[in-house]
Amino acid sequence: MTTKAKTSDHRIDHFFSMPAARADRWRDIVGASRAWSSGRSDKATVEAAFAELGPIEEFHAFPGPGLMGALREKLQGDNAVGFTELVRRVSAAIVTRDFKYDAAEWGTADEVADSPADVLPPTLGGREARRPYFEMLMVAPGATTHAVYQIAEMRKLRRPEDAFIYEMVAVESFEDAICAAIINPYIAAVTIFEGFTYTSRHPAPVLRSVLANLVPEEARREDADLSLLLANSLKRLRPELDVYLLSDRRVESLAGDPRAASIRRVLYAIEEPLELHLSVLEGIQRRFETPFFDNLKKYARRPISTFHALPIARGKSVFKSDWIRDMGEFYGINLFLAESSATTGGLDSLLEPTGNIKRSQEMAARAFGADHAFFVTNGTSTSNKMVHQAIVAPGDIVILDRNCHKSHHYGLVLAGGQPLYVDAFPMTEYSMYGAVPLASVKKALLDLKAEGRLDRVKMVDLTNCTFDGHIYNTRRVMEECLAIKPDLVFLWDEAWFGFARFSPILRPRTAMGAASAIGAWIHDPASIKAYEKQQDELGSDPSADKLLATRLIPDPRKVRVRVYQTHSTHKSMSALRQGSMVLVKDVDFHTVESQFHEAVFTHASTSPNQQLIGSLDVARRQMELEGYGLVLNAIEISLSIRREINSHPLISKYFKVLGADGMVPAEYRNSGFVDFLAPGTTWAEQVRSMHEDEFCLDPTRMTLVCGTAGFDGTEFKALLANTYDIQLNKTSRNSVLLQSNINNTRSDIAQLLRVLLEICNSIEARLVHGGSGEQDAFAARVKSLMTDVPDLPNFSHFHEAFRQDAGRSTPEGDMRTAFYGAYDAAGCEYVTLHGEECDRRLREGPEMVSANFVIPYPPGFPIMVPGQVITQETIEFMRKLDVKEIHGYEKARGLKLLRPDVISAKSKR
Repeated sequence: MTTKAKTSDHRIDHFFSMPAARADRWRDIVGASRAWSSGRSDKATVEAAFAELGPIEEFHAFPGPGLMGALREKLQGDNAVGFTELVRRVSAAIVTRDFKYDAAEWGTADEVADSPADVLPPTLGGREARRPYFEMLMVAPGATTHAVYQIAEMRKLRRPEDAFIYEMVAVESFEDAICAAIINPYIAAVTIFEGFTYTSRHPAPVLRSVLANLVPEEARREDADLSLLLANSLKRLRPELDVYLLSDRRVESLAGDPRAASIRRVLYAIEEPLELHLSVLEGIQRRFETPFFDNLKKYARRPISTFHALPIARGKSVFKSDWIRDMGEFYGINLFLAESSATTGGLDSLLEPTGNIKRSQEMAARAFGADHAFFVTNGTSTSNKMVHQAIVAPGDIVILDRNCHKSHHYGLVLAGGQPLYVDAFPMTEYSMYGAVPLASVKKALLDLKAEGRLDRVKMVDLTNCTFDGHIYNTRRVMEECLAIKPDLVFLWDEAWFGFARFSPILRPRTAMGAASAIGAWIHDPASIKAYEKQQDELGSDPSADKLLATRLIPDPRKVRVRVYQTHSTHKSMSALRQGSMVLVKDVDFHTVESQFHEAVFTHASTSPNQQLIGSLDVARRQMELEGYGLVLNAIEISLSIRREINSHPLISKYFKVLGADGMVPAEYRNSGFVDFLAPGTTWAEQVRSMHEDEFCLDPTRMTLVCGTAGFDGTEFKALLANTYDIQLNKTSRNSVLLQSNINNTRSDIAQLLRVLLEICNSIEARLVHGGSGEQDAFAARVKSLMTDVPDLPNFSHFHEAFRQDAGRSTPEGDMRTAFYGAYDAAGCEYVTLHGEECDRRLREGPEMVSANFVIPYPPGFPIMVPGQVITQETIEFMRKLDVKEIHGYEKARGLKLLRPDVISAKSKR
């Protein structure tokens, strides 16, 4: 690749895989400089590689102007040995992150020895305990030319007793500030000095195309108030950042400006440098605080005598035992010291928190953009049931994805709500479903409206993102549904998507992100004009077909933003298993708050695990302070896995990771987006897709097709786990799901690729040595997995006996009555799946009606629910399944059905 081509690939706004690419570039320079110093290459190669680093390094505190200048001086002076040694040390410090704690990394060897006080950060040093490190972005006129002086002045304010260490990154334009916030995950605070310019001195065409849609046109005017525009843009990009504004105008009036709401503090620039320093540290402390976990640590250090029903507390029964002491040695003493069933003495009650748990939940609400947050210690299954019980009353209709997690179905059984099932688009080739098209949800609402039953609809309940990574356009779904029924409640199950809050690309598609956007929109005067304009275009009595074909705008004067989001904190953040949260953004929450608390009392344990609560507290702290970088790393890991598998000459012969084009039909990708790694794809295309398309794909979820290697999903999952110690969860008939998360490293990628290559080599060897017989058998196996796949069954319908309160044409039903009807063993019967009786009943009747949920794994959703009429389509699907685990089905006895005479008697009542 030529130097010119490389430079075009490494613009400052090429944001995909930026941190990893930065580390790789430093390693490339190390290799080039070693070749130069040994005479195997020339200086020009090193100069070209070093020149590429310049713009990107301006957005990082380390190595900083001093070290970059020293490197430049050695390069210009033809000091190959000195340059190689210094660049090797800088590269190693970036990869290991030692620069955050080791003062020696910040200067050349001579500088460290001769004048550390003048050259090095004074709070970095020696053998003192490590303190958390962050970086502060400073946006100021002339910042790049005066950065060394300004940084030195700020360093003078620091003290050894400061709880945190920070360094500064200086930029002098609006565009560079945006780039720095995106590229540098260490940035945790921003200080804005007035007077900076808008345009970067670097080429950034992709950034400018994105900013054209995000930043008001006024930002490009000479009289624009760039400081407030930048503050608001940065908070939209990374809401967790603390933003400070230093001004030399009337700071009193500026602080009262509504546009300054995103600024944490306004300071008078001339007289307040110490106040700025203290404010920055206090802002970080505000996020660093974990009220419950901090108190739990204090509790564990106290000498407490326990006279309550938890013998394991304090660990005496464990460590004094000859028989279970190994458990104590395995887990460590702190686990037992921090156990208690008490809710006093510095602890708090999860059921009715008034102290540190309450404070922790308030901080979680702030972090995730909600009005309220509730900790749950028995998983998101319980979180979902809590919301159902709190919102849904017996007889209420809930529009529900038939393929959602079983907790939603069981939640409706308990609450007595009537599900109106809507089906997701099928992905028959891979034996899985995608997500529910918006048209299906709108049609359900319009049909109910036509029957005069819209008042019975309480909630729309969808999974975002799905297990396989399909992300809804949450804002569009809610807006169009609210245009039909303005007071609808939405429950978004984001069990797998909690981390998305900390990605600027994914955040708008989260429930809380979309709810905030809708809340802001309804208060914009332009919203009423847009609504009234559309009403004029639709006319007084638009047909259902016209409404289905129109992107509906709700009446902002009638809309009630009522959104609930559940997420499994443990699935994507650093919480212990079963740690979950319910997030609430409901303007009418005060009307359901008492019943919500009743739902908590119903489902939450009166003896919640203290360690789970503590881990939820800590998970929030981590994501507020480093979540942006961690999520960026997870996305980078996934992109690397996709690229390496799909481009490897042998691995790609037998395996592939599906792109967006393989997971989302083209009709739902109006932007034309194909895949994250398609040639020419940039950040702008991904942002456009996330903004426009009905469905997008979560990059961290990778469907790896294994059927082309002759493995079904269950078989391949077992092979990876039992032979290679690689664990994963979900499988389909011919694929497995890989998930990257904040815990993964590049070493994990290397191990996965090594294993896949080994498997491919074994397949190649088997096919060569086995001859035509083995090759024919392999081809037949692949055909059976990839071509001879069963059709996916849609939901059929509820039996009329369980539709006595339903509409004429709408498919909702009373699942609760059918479910509890099966409790009477005498009212049930069994029919074997492969027997003649099953075929006869399908041909001649009477209809077979399921008495319970039947859930095969995979695909993991109910293909039968209580009260559902079983059709030929469903039976054929079950007969073709080759999975070992089917919940609700006993192979020896057959399908559990409600007896026809019992159903008939019920129908007559």
